Amino acid sequence: MSLFLGTPDSTDMLLHQVHPCASTNLRLPSDPKEQERILATKPSFHLIAPHGWLNDPCGLGYDPATGLYHLFFQWNPYGNDWGNMSWGHATSTDLVSWNQDQTPALTPSAEYDSHGVFTGCLRPTDIQGNPGSLTAIYTSVSHLPIHYTLPYVAGCESLGLVCSIDGGKTWKRQDCNPILPGPPSHLSVTGWRDPFVTTWARGQPSASQTDPPQLYGFLCGGISGKKPAVFVYTISPEDLRQWQYVGLLVDVDLNFRPSRWSGDLGVNWEVANLVTLCNDSGETREFLVICAEGCLPSTSESSVPDARSRRTPRGQMWMSINPSPDTTTADEALATYSFSGIFDHGCLYAASSFWDPETSQRIVYGWITEEDLPDGLRHKQGWSGMISLPLPEASGNTYTLHTLGISPDGRLSRLRQTALHSKISDLALKPDVAYPGVSLSLSTNRCEFVTEFSVARSCSRVGIEIAHSSDFEHRTTLSWDPQSETFIIDRPALQNPDINHGRESAPHTLFTLVDDQGTATEERLQIHAFFDKSVLEVFVNSRTVICTRVYYPSDRLYGIRYFAKSSYQDDHTPSTLVHAEVWDGLGV
Repeated sequence: MSLFLGTPDSTDMLLHQVHPCASTNLRLPSDPKEQERILATKPSFHLIAPHGWLNDPCGLGYDPATGLYHLFFQWNPYGNDWGNMSWGHATSTDLVSWNQDQTPALTPSAEYDSHGVFTGCLRPTDIQGNPGSLTAIYTSVSHLPIHYTLPYVAGCESLGLVCSIDGGKTWKRQDCNPILPGPPSHLSVTGWRDPFVTTWARGQPSASQTDPPQLYGFLCGGISGKKPAVFVYTISPEDLRQWQYVGLLVDVDLNFRPSRWSGDLGVNWEVANLVTLCNDSGETREFLVICAEGCLPSTSESSVPDARSRRTPRGQMWMSINPSPDTTTADEALATYSFSGIFDHGCLYAASSFWDPETSQRIVYGWITEEDLPDGLRHKQGWSGMISLPLPEASGNTYTLHTLGISPDGRLSRLRQTALHSKISDLALKPDVAYPGVSLSLSTNRCEFVTEFSVARSCSRVGIEIAHSSDFEHRTTLSWDPQSETFIIDRPALQNPDINHGRESAPHTLFTLVDDQGTATEERLQIHAFFDKSVLEVFVNSRTVICTRVYYPSDRLYGIRYFAKSSYQDDHTPSTLVHAEVWDGLGV
């Protein structure tokens, strides 16, 4: 996944904790064949654990000494529910093909992390004269349960270091652990975890251009009854054991939600990443990518069931902030809120990032959850959750309007090497008509779709239908409603009502762009999607993202069809299909 500043263009310990997102309905489909087909939807090019439960990606990074990318993830190697939190590990040379360890890299085996090795980050270091060595910084957990709705137990979360001098093959806990025993003693918190380390200039105008940016550490949680929070520390670059608390990053109220576009920022934050992005004109902005817990239920006037209503009340968010270089006390926030948005409108959570020196981009990965599937099926399939496709930083053009751009990493084009390629272009779409000239056939359920529409003002809906049956009666529909400015994913109906196939939706606007000569043009609707058996990732105009699951019991897709509807009966062309490409049979 790519981020850009742009514009419209003990090892054997079993914990048996119940994760809050787990379903409690164990009913299976009555048809054994349907069970088998649903369980055969294991993704082919998304990273999953060898077996058992997977959640947050963590310890992301690139090791220049070995030329390997490292991706760790939260893993329960002993069962298919949340618990026994360990770190799984995979390496890659291209972020497309992965070599995965079959045993955990880190397990809860010390007193201070006996109840879990939680999420953390990775940093290349020079340990004892060994250049190319690696240090991981993680949340060590000594008490459970931990949840923002429960009283916080002092000492339940601390900060630990583990190091590797063999390229990540083996890891050693440091004698200094824990380097921080818990949150600042004067604060009453709801959580304090998920360390993220990066350099940050903080926009200080007095700093010399030759001075290196300060190294900062960020942990997240909340202040009880008051606000969600990111706790900021300065770190010695020469000694990662030395952390000094300096204050909260930003001050926002509980469940702060300025508009439908900004989303609900919740009451407790997890996995906070601070990134500085630059556009083509050299203008920089600071963005905070955060997970918000405790979001309020969204209201919808639609009669179609909403997928979010059956999921854990949380969200994957982003926020633009303005650094405040003149703060003098720890009671003052180091930055102010500017504007915010929803990073993913579906079931992606716990997004984390790292800077890729090979491409000079910031790469983001997230956890795509399994909570739409009832426990009975999830337990039977033997695995839960996956890591999203990589999303990298890029630069956008310069307009008055700025936002956070999100798009797939370009290296994913390697998945197309053995795929069947089809394309069509410049077709007028007539209302409520779908004929062979506006459809493309498919034969697998591992596909990539790139589509661009020119949308007329009379258009009431435009999009694509992905067929799960030869007659298109069973289909997944991706569409945009211009009147409500909403992008919608409708998944096919299933016989088993316990599988959540409710509607996914996201606010989305197409803008009118004005050039230097005052000429106005309407932005086109661009849809870029990846379908991998049971997972669908959709990117709309490189700024609206919906990751979701489609559990239709079929081992293939049958075709893709393009459509448009009009608000007027005599309108012959409410939309034009400018360009469409399909790659059928993606694989590594």
